[in-house]
Order: sequence, then C-alpha cells, then structure tokens
Amino acid sequence: MSFDATAAAKRIAGAASAAMRHRLAGGVAPAALPSSRMAVDVRGASLGILASLATIAALFWAQGFVIPLLLGVVVAYTLYPLVAWLVMARIPRIAAAMIVMLSILGTLASGAYALRGQMQSIIESLPEAAAKVSGQIARIRVNPVGNLQTVQGAATVVEKAAKQASGGPAAPHRTATHVIVDEPTFRLDNFLWKSSLGSLGALGQGATVIVLAFFLLIGGDTFRRNVVRLTGPPFSKEKVALLVLNDINGTIQKYLFVLLTTNVLVALLTWLAFRLLGLQNAGAWAAAAGVLHIVPYLGPAVTAAAVGVAAFVQFDSIAMALLIAGVSLVIAGFIGTLVTTWMTGRIAKLNPAVVFIALMFWGWMWGIPGMLLSVPIVVIAKVLSQHVKQLAPLGELLGTS
Repeated sequence: MSFDATAAAKRIAGAASAAMRHRLAGGVAPAALPSSRMAVDVRGASLGILASLATIAALFWAQGFVIPLLLGVVVAYTLYPLVAWLVMARIPRIAAAMIVMLSILGTLASGAYALRGQMQSIIESLPEAAAKVSGQIARIRVNPVGNLQTVQGAATVVEKAAKQASGGPAAPHRTATHVIVDEPTFRLDNFLWKSSLGSLGALGQGATVIVLAFFLLIGGDTFRRNVVRLTGPPFSKEKVALLVLNDINGTIQKYLFVLLTTNVLVALLTWLAFRLLGLQNAGAWAAAAGVLHIVPYLGPAVTAAAVGVAAFVQFDSIAMALLIAGVSLVIAGFIGTLVTTWMTGRIAKLNPAVVFIALMFWGWMWGIPGMLLSVPIVVIAKVLSQHVKQLAPLGELLGTS
C-alpha cells in the first residue's frame, strides 16, 4: 500500500512539474489548446458546385427560350408606367397596351423611314469603302515571303564572301526557295447566307419579345399577384414577396429610364459632333451610335470602327478617320463612364467591378443579348439580397459599401 501511494504521489508531482514548466515557457496546457480545424461540409459544397454548373449548362442550353422571355419582361417593365397612366385615364387596359405598343413601333418605323436616304447612301458606299480599306492595307502590309527571299539572298552572298576569303571553293549558286503561304479564302455567298439566317432569327426573336411584352402588359398586376399568392398563406410572406416585387419593379424601371436617357444623349452629342466635323450621313451614324450604346463596351467600339471607315472613304485621310473615331469613343466613354455609372450607382448602388464581371459572364453565355440583360439580372439579385436574410452575403458582394 505504501508503495502504491508513493508511486501515485510521484506521478502527480511529475505532472504538476511538467505543467509548471509549460506555463513558465509561455505555453498552454495541451488540453487547453483550441482546435484550429474548421468544420467543412464537403458534401454540401460539392452539391452546391454541381448545382451551379448544372444551372449554367441549363441556361446555356435553353437560351433560345430564356432570352426572349427575359427581354419581354424587361420591355414590359419599361412600358408599364405608360400603360398604367392610360389606365388611370379610364382607358381599358387592352386598348392602353395596344396604344403604347403601336406608338413605340410607329415611332421606330418613322425614324427609320426618315433616315432611309442616309442609310441607303451608307449601304451604296460599302463597295468603295471595302476597296479603299483593302488598298490601304495592301500598301502598308509587310510581305513575309518577299522578306524571307531577301534574307535568303543576303545569307547566300555572305556565305560566298566567307568562302572566298578563306581560300575555299565558292559556294554553289542556290536558287531562291519559294515559300507558298495558303491564305484562307473568303466566300461572300457563305457570309451573306449566314448573315441572312442570323437576321431572320433575330427578327423572329424580336417578334416573340413584342408579343410577350404585349401579353404581360395586358395582364397588368395579375402575374405579380399570382407570384405573391404562391409564397404561401401567411400574410407576412405575402407582404415580403409584394415588397420585393415592388422594389424590383421600381429599380428596373429607373435603370431603364437612365439607359434610355443616356442613349438619347449619346445620339444627340454624336450628331452634333459629326455635323461640325462635316461627316456625311451624320443623322444615320448618330442613330446607330445611340442604338449600339445599349451594348456596353462592344457597341461604342463597333460604332467607332464604322465611322472611322466612313470618314476615311469620305476624306481619304487616316488622320481624319482617327479623329472622328476618337470623337465617337470620347462621347460614348464620357456618357457611359460618368453619367451612366453615376446614375446607376445612385439607383441600385452596384459595384462597378461586379457590373463588368457580369457583362463578361453573360456576354460569354448569351452573346449580345446577355450583355443587354446582365445589368437587370444583377439589379434583381441585389434587390433580393436586401430582403432575404440568406442572401445577405451576396448583397455585400454586389454593393458599393
């Protein structure tokens, strides 16, 4: 018994001394060390990644259906205030929707008819523009085959001179090797056929968007009430859903109003600048600049390239072409960077970097329609994140603060 008590006392004393030494060394007892490992739900993260990839694949596969649907919703949001104003004036909703749609289509058709002469002039000048641009490219193009032959001839002369200087026999005369470079051929008929098919597809989608927007305008608040009803019977859920839909409606309408205002401003400033510079068909080019400015970044670049070619054909001067193209880019950059970004930030408080990433992603997914829809999609995500607690981290990512 005495042996066991002595051994136990020695063990207790040894443990106490070890703990004392550990404390004196500035450490913490091993039992008190917190675990540095963070629990990770590998299964949940894997399922989330797979679900995201499946959603992206489904959106890409169903773009022929999803793009006209979203564009129709955006057009309906844009025209809804006009229809609501006519309904308040005791005009039946279906008649109000028809009046608004026909007025918009008639205005666009009238504008195109008024500019038909300038558009026809631009189309007729395309062969001359192609000939001048190709001739200019041919004059400044570096011929790789000719340069290769020149280098080979110089190498032969140097080799011959070196042989003669060393007293050896002269190098035999070598004939220049002809290098054949196969250049890809451009088939105009294939290009026109593909362009025609693309134009027909765009017209079909445009008609689908117009019809869908018309039916949404006729429905009015019915669709929104049905969505609220699907959230469940509790009044709190219905109230939150109605608040979210109203917020999305107001924010998108404000953004679309900003987009319309800035595009009209781009068209007016472009027309004034082109008139002062003496560019022919300034009205048609200004209308094209206003329409293409809807597509961020890509639209102004296409406009600058086109007006640069037109200026080169008219003035036969590269400096004048660069000047007019630069003026177009400056106007689009000023309006897009300062006015649009500032007003969009005031309306939706979006991070500009997030907007640019959204443009890249949706442009990669759906092309030009994706770039048109990218900002409304981000706006909807931002509004949802403000009202749904689970999406609060997404709101922090999309916001400016």
